[in-house]
Amino acid sequence: MLSSVLNSERAIQVNVVIMRAFVKIREMLSVYKELMNKLNELEKKVEKHDVEIGSIFEAIRQLMEPPQPPKPKIGFHP
Repeated sequence: MLSSVLNSERAIQVNVVIMRAFVKIREMLSVYKELMNKLNELEKKVEKHDVEIGSIFEAIRQLMEPPQPPKPKIGFHP
């Protein structure tokens, strides 16, 4: 770009540095997108585990409740 307008060694060097900067920014953005995707996957897993852990705690609470006394049977008992 700059080197096509100005025919100097310095303009070519500046143009190369600018292109390298754009490539580096593109690489950083792709890494950022990958990181966001991994975080979203992790969040979905955690939500799933939260539900499963909650059901485990509920089952433990039910097991910890004192047993109900047996009800007397209705009817004639010899």
